Amino acid sequence: MKTKMKKMMMLAVAAVLMLSLAACSGKSGGKEPGNLDEAVTMYQELMEQENQIFAKNKKLWEKVFMEADKGMTLQEDGKNYGEFLLDTIESAKDKFTEDELKTLKSDAEEIKKIEEKLTMLEEKYPEVAEKAKANGSAASKDGSACVPADSGNMDEFPSFDGKDLDGKKVNSKKLFSGNKVTVVNFWFTTCKPCVGELKDLEALNKKLMKKGGEVVGVNAYTLDGDKKAIAEAKKLLEKKGISYKNIWFKSDSAAGKLTSGLYSFPTTYVIDSKGKVVGKPIVGSITSGEQKKALNDLIEQAMK
Repeated sequence: MKTKMKKMMMLAVAAVLMLSLAACSGKSGGKEPGNLDEAVTMYQELMEQENQIFAKNKKLWEKVFMEADKGMTLQEDGKNYGEFLLDTIESAKDKFTEDELKTLKSDAEEIKKIEEKLTMLEEKYPEVAEKAKANGSAASKDGSACVPADSGNMDEFPSFDGKDLDGKKVNSKKLFSGNKVTVVNFWFTTCKPCVGELKDLEALNKKLMKKGGEVVGVNAYTLDGDKKAIAEAKKLLEKKGISYKNIWFKSDSAAGKLTSGLYSFPTTYVIDSKGKVVGKPIVGSITSGEQKKALNDLIEQAMK
C-alpha cells in the first residue's frame, strides 16, 4: 500500500492540481483588483503561491498524503482548505517529528490565509475561479502547454479485470465494447479538485447514458481492493449523489501501473468502443468551460 501511495503522491501538489496549472499566469503586483481581469491574475498568483508552499516541503507533504487514506478527514463543502490540511496533519501527527509538525502547520496556516483571499475574490467576482482555471490550462505564449509532459500518451487503454466498489466484476474489453464512448476519470478521495468535479461528471454521465456511453471513475486509493479506501470512497460518492460506476484493479496490473504513475490528479481519458484512447488525457478538473469543451470534443470524436 505504501509503495503504491508513494508513487501516486510523487508530487504533493497533486491534491491541488489546479494550482500547478497557474504557472503560466502573469503578475498583478499584489494590488487590489479593480476589475475581473485583474482579479483573475491575482487569483492565479494566489494559487501559484499555494503550489510553491507544497513544493517547498514536498517530501513532508508527500508523507501527509501517504497517510491520507488512514485517518484523513474527508473534506467538507465550504471548508477552508487550510483548515482541512490542519485537520489532516493532526490526524497523522504521530508520523512526524516536532520540527516537521511545526513546518507543516506553518505551511497550512499560510494556505488558510491564501484561501481566505481566494474566497473574498470569489465573492466579489463570481466568475473569477472558472476564468482563472481556464486561463491556467491554456497554452503559454510560446506555445508550450502548461501541463506536465508525462501526463499520459498511449494508443490503447491497458486491459484489466477489476471490480466495482460493490464487488461486481468489470472486464475492460466488455466495458469498452459495450459503450460507444467511455470516459475514465482518475481521482482520489482527498483530492480537492477531484471532489469538486464529481457533480459535473455525474451530469456528464447522465447525458452519455442516453447516447450509449458512460463515465467510469477510478479512485487511486482503492487499488487492490483496499476495504477502508472503498468504504470512504463509497461514503463520499453517496454524499455527493454520484451514481456512475467506480472501479478498482490490481496495482501490479498494467492499468494499476498507469494509475500509480500518473503525474497529476484528476486526469480523464476518453476511450472508444475498441478500447482506443482518443486524443490526449484531460489533465485537471473539467469544471471550467475550456476543459469541458476539450472533453466534449474528444467524446464527439470517439463516437464518430
